[in-house]
Amino acid sequence: MNKIYVQTKTPEDWKALLAEPNKQWKDNFSAKELACCWEKADGFPESVKKTFNNSGISIFEKAELLFAFPEYKVPLPGGVRSSQNDIYVIAKGDGNLISIMVEGKAEESFDKTISEWNNEASLNSGKPERLLYLLNKLSLTNNQVQKIRYQLLHRAVSAIIEAEKLGTKNALILIHSFSKSDNHFTDFDQFVKLFGLSAVKNSIVGPYQTNGINVFFGWVCGRTQQNPV
Repeated sequence: MNKIYVQTKTPEDWKALLAEPNKQWKDNFSAKELACCWEKADGFPESVKKTFNNSGISIFEKAELLFAFPEYKVPLPGGVRSSQNDIYVIAKGDGNLISIMVEGKAEESFDKTISEWNNEASLNSGKPERLLYLLNKLSLTNNQVQKIRYQLLHRAVSAIIEAEKLGTKNALILIHSFSKSDNHFTDFDQFVKLFGLSAVKNSIVGPYQTNGINVFFGWVCGRTQQNPV
C-alpha cells in the first residue's frame, strides 16, 4: 500500500479516492456529505467538537486534529480487500495521541451481519482467518458477534491497528451520521453493548480495554449541506 499522501484542496479531491465514485458521490450520501463537512472545517467540524466536549473525557475535550487521511485503507489478514475507512485521523488530546477512524453514514447500513457475511456465497476462503483476527483484536467470541454488522468490527480494529503503529493506547471509532433519523444507531449501540457500554448520540463512551488499547466509541449527529441547521 502506498504511504505517500497528497493534500486535498476541495471536496471534489475526495471523490477520486472512493471505491465506486459514480455510485457513492451524490447529494445526501455520506461520502459527499462527509467530504464537504470535513474539508471546509478548520480542524474538526463543529459537530465533532461539540461531541468531544459532551463526552467529559479529558483527551477529547481539547483534542487537536493533527492529520486526516480520506479513504484510508488498512490491510487485514484473510482475503485481498483492505478496510477502506472514510477518514483516518491522528489527533492529540491532553498530551496523548489518538487514533480515530471516522465512518460516515446517511441512510446506508453497516453492511451485513456477521452471520449473513459468513453464509454469503464467496470465493474468498480467507473469511475464517479474517474473522478470527478481528475477534482477537477486540477480545470477543464468535457467538457474541453473529448479529453484529461486519463493518463495525473491521472499522474498530482499523483504529486499534493504527493506534499500535503510533505507539499510543487510545483508539476511537467515530460514526458521523447525516441521517435525519439517526438511521442504524441501534446497530451501533448493539455493537457498543458488547463491551459493557451504551452508545450515546453526540458523545463519546469508553474506554474498553483490549490488548493494551483503550477503545472509545462515538456517534455524531451531523447535518447535510441541504439541511445545515
